[in-house]
Amino acid sequence: MLSDLSERVNWNEIVKPMIEARSPPLPADGVAALDRAIVILNAFATGDRSLSLAEIATRTGLYKSTILRLANSLLRGQLLERLDDGRYRIGPATFRLGALYQRSVVAMDILLPVMRDLSEQSRESVAFYVRSGDVRTCLYRVESKHPIRYTIREGDVLPLLMGSGGRVLAAFSGQPGESYESIRRTCHYLSVGDRDPETAGVSAPVFGPGRVLLGALTLAGPSTRVDRTFLRRMTPALLEAAARATRAFGEDASMLEQAARLAGAETATGLSSP
Repeated sequence: MLSDLSERVNWNEIVKPMIEARSPPLPADGVAALDRAIVILNAFATGDRSLSLAEIATRTGLYKSTILRLANSLLRGQLLERLDDGRYRIGPATFRLGALYQRSVVAMDILLPVMRDLSEQSRESVAFYVRSGDVRTCLYRVESKHPIRYTIREGDVLPLLMGSGGRVLAAFSGQPGESYESIRRTCHYLSVGDRDPETAGVSAPVFGPGRVLLGALTLAGPSTRVDRTFLRRMTPALLEAAARATRAFGEDASMLEQAARLAGAETATGLSSP
């Protein structure tokens, strides 16, 4: 009977691809079991308190038997916990590793490479602002390559509710109002002549662990050169830079990544509002 079945079913052409399709592609180098364990941990999103075995299987594409086998190792290492109802949640060892990572991170080492890349791409100035009560402070700055540029120095204090950087900081600090709701939906704000009639810019938030607002990343320049069309074109790159910094600080950047895709689609199809 088995020989008859093998004649009817070609393993290499039918069965094997069905099995391989269940699992995500893995890198050519490294250890496959470790790669799959990482896939299981990455199945948990920021809003997940716990996941069932079926939910993990759906999100990862792995067989339940594979997940159970790897979960035993993750449980021993306290990277996962199994609850009384059989669901899984991220384990306490991840908190310790996260704390170690946070202590090893220097903000300047993360932000300045991101800012330099964005400035190189746009050839305009890039700044990082943090909120200080009812004002904002320029913490870091990368200058434009152009001889004519708007000048803000590190340490300069600016109004909070004026300019793209200030409005982004206010929006993600809970400022009420429809205009701030819009900023929270799109994860960016574009302004021309808001704080200074000769300056234009676009800003996006950068987050740390626990979705804590760290600051606002701003691309800006003289409005004679940096107009709305230019800023719209650079908005996807700005959002991608903010997402890159957010990931490096250890926070989920999917919201910023989605905003970058939407901004890119609007730019490509000309659907951005004037």
